[in-house]
Amino acid sequence: MKSEKEKMLSGELYDAMDPVLAEERRQARITFKQFNDSHEDEGELRKTLLKQLIPEQGEGLIIEPPFFCDYGYNIKLGDKVFFNFNCVVLDVMEVRIGSNVLFAPGVQIYTATHPLDYKVRAEWLEFAKPVTIGDDVWVGGGTIINPGVTIGSRTTIGSGSVVTKDIPDDVFAAGNPCRVIRNLKEA
Repeated sequence: MKSEKEKMLSGELYDAMDPVLAEERRQARITFKQFNDSHEDEGELRKTLLKQLIPEQGEGLIIEPPFFCDYGYNIKLGDKVFFNFNCVVLDVMEVRIGSNVLFAPGVQIYTATHPLDYKVRAEWLEFAKPVTIGDDVWVGGGTIINPGVTIGSRTTIGSGSVVTKDIPDDVFAAGNPCRVIRNLKEA
């Protein structure tokens, strides 16, 4: 029989109130609270806390506090990733982000979702879908990236977008719902 964590990581319905998962979220909250409360001149402390929170990260990670996530260990980062102030990553499932990726303030990445059937939802079960973001991407402020979305490499997402479907490589996309505005290779 699968544990609730195994169900969560495989995209099945699971109970987020499971004691093991609740403790892992509590530990993540303790770590990001320490990070969020740290001062500008505590660079080494911040690096240590981010390595605890997000073990799989490339070189040159910069996160401006405050930053929030569910677990941290499901976030996989390439080199030179920048999160500006007040970003949220609900990493119930893997969030894979390439290298040279910039997130403006207030970007939110969601992997967690809930059943549409109200009877199942009433059991407080949820599930997740992974999010993948390619290399050399810029995500504008206030953007929401929904579960199961892939954003291609060298793409720019305009501020305030709600990304509900995959966005290809080499485009500028924006809006609610987010849609391709123009091809950047032709520009």
